[in-house]
Amino acid sequence: MNSSQSESSSDPVREGEELAYSFCGFRLETDGTLRRGETIVHLPPKELAALKLLLSSAGQIVTHLQLKQELWGDVHVTADSILKCLSSLRARLEPESCIQTVYKRGYRFTARVSRSLDLPSGTLPRLAILPFATEYSVPEHLGHALAEETMARLSNLRNPILSVLARDSVLTLARRELTAHQVGQALKADLVLTGTLRTYSSQFRLRAEMIRVEDGVQLWVEDLLVDQNRLTGLESELVERLAFRMASGTNSDRSSTFGSSTATPAGSSPSPRTNPQQISAVAAPETDSETRDLKREAYDTYLRGHHEWQTLHRHRMQDGLQHLLRAIELDPTLIAAKVDLAHLCVTQALNGYMPPAVSAGHVHRIEESISGSSYQALDLLPALGWINFHFDHNLPAALQAFSFSAHLPHDPWITRERSMFTLSRHRFSEAIALLSAAIETDPYSPWLQSRLAWALHLSGQAAESVAQIENAINTFGEHEFTSFYGALILAYNGDSTRSIQLAHDLVQTLPFLDLATAAHAYALACAGRKDDARTILERLQWLSRERYLLSSFNAAIYVALGDLDGAIEQLRSANEARCPWFFQMLADPRLKPLHSDPEFKQMRAILTAMEADAAQQVRAEN
Repeated sequence: MNSSQSESSSDPVREGEELAYSFCGFRLETDGTLRRGETIVHLPPKELAALKLLLSSAGQIVTHLQLKQELWGDVHVTADSILKCLSSLRARLEPESCIQTVYKRGYRFTARVSRSLDLPSGTLPRLAILPFATEYSVPEHLGHALAEETMARLSNLRNPILSVLARDSVLTLARRELTAHQVGQALKADLVLTGTLRTYSSQFRLRAEMIRVEDGVQLWVEDLLVDQNRLTGLESELVERLAFRMASGTNSDRSSTFGSSTATPAGSSPSPRTNPQQISAVAAPETDSETRDLKREAYDTYLRGHHEWQTLHRHRMQDGLQHLLRAIELDPTLIAAKVDLAHLCVTQALNGYMPPAVSAGHVHRIEESISGSSYQALDLLPALGWINFHFDHNLPAALQAFSFSAHLPHDPWITRERSMFTLSRHRFSEAIALLSAAIETDPYSPWLQSRLAWALHLSGQAAESVAQIENAINTFGEHEFTSFYGALILAYNGDSTRSIQLAHDLVQTLPFLDLATAAHAYALACAGRKDDARTILERLQWLSRERYLLSSFNAAIYVALGDLDGAIEQLRSANEARCPWFFQMLADPRLKPLHSDPEFKQMRAILTAMEADAAQQVRAEN
């Protein structure tokens, strides 16, 4: 049987029964859900219909007419519609090239396809990878970076061998000083990978161990040695070792017999099975020792920057920004540093640490610096789409960017930008579904749980919002944005005492986070402590003369104080500055007293006009 043919299951298939398909590490289930491993790949209806048609005719040519009839029926569409649909579908299936264009005839699905009446989900062993501990003289960020890169490489294998559990949930539990076995039990994992990174004169040594969660048995231990100037290949070697162990039956009853072994020194080349977008390896051929040294320095600087900016503390994020800029200066081909920089700039703007214009400028320059097209770095697209929307007010471009990156699996920063986009468009049901699906993958992510409470709040589901934020506070009370959303939601719903305490503690923890200060002032205003709230507002007003200040959340403070004109002024300022929270504030139930104001209505009309223009462009293209 050649690769363009399909394989059927041994069970007979009766006419009218739905088939499930398996191909290239993907699984299209009978209910239309497309998975890669355990990660759901979201497909628009037209692309899903096209994929089903191609899979059902695998190895055969599907004509343009067949596709048109299946996707649009008798509705007239342009010739480009089919081309755009197939191009988008191909992008979602990357890195595989499953769909062949047959000149002037149509398309053929060329990959091997297995058919069955049903395909079980969760067939891959669930693996939790803990941040590797670092001993004295090893920088702490290297242990985190090595674990994250290993996660990324395993998740991007063309033929997945493991289902890698979400980073945020693993980190949240690891910070609670649980044992590796306890983390695995909490996450219902099958296996846990943990280890320690040590340094010996000129070498790094990673001692990695695999633990079976069912009984806590250590299945095997690997010792990997690598020269300190060749650290960039350590995770590649670790992935190769994992693949070898899994192929040897790690998850079988024989696995407890595995002993330890010592790996050969790791090289710097990436595994050929991994996504070329991953960055641990040097992107261009090493031509001389000076180039190699620059690339190593760039990569080390990137790792440090990646670790620093994810703390969400203003000064450490600024340090991370400088490290990423330096890494890009040293190695302009280091796409991962550019993608990281884009997500950092978006996050800085959302936190009020960077003016939106500066954030947008960085992201657009990153887009331009990637040769050819930004679509060479798909992880950049959500950040670019967000900038297209909230800063450029170019909704069609934003929709295209989010559409082409819709197949990317859950990632803390990508899902943040997706959820912000849907919430800012007032598509609350879609946002709630998106966040709920992400929580299934990443159940111990504090920001996912608290952002879901915020989405419920914006949608007007007050009781559900309070219940969700109460759950988040009870589970993740130490997390900054759990406290932030908790302070706003509880104050609005009458629990001012707890709201004030949450906001006060948050201000003490993050004194430079203006969002925390605004939440504190709002809680005080709702509690009737209006003089205290006005004092904070005066301080914020004074700060705004010295630096950029998020003003969208201040509008609710003025409403709580009964100053509707002041609230409109704050929204006007937010609109002029392209504040990333502006459109969400227009749907915030806390601002209902402004709904009859003519200027407020004009502000809401901005989004309405953007949606109308985008819809008109779609109709024109079809």
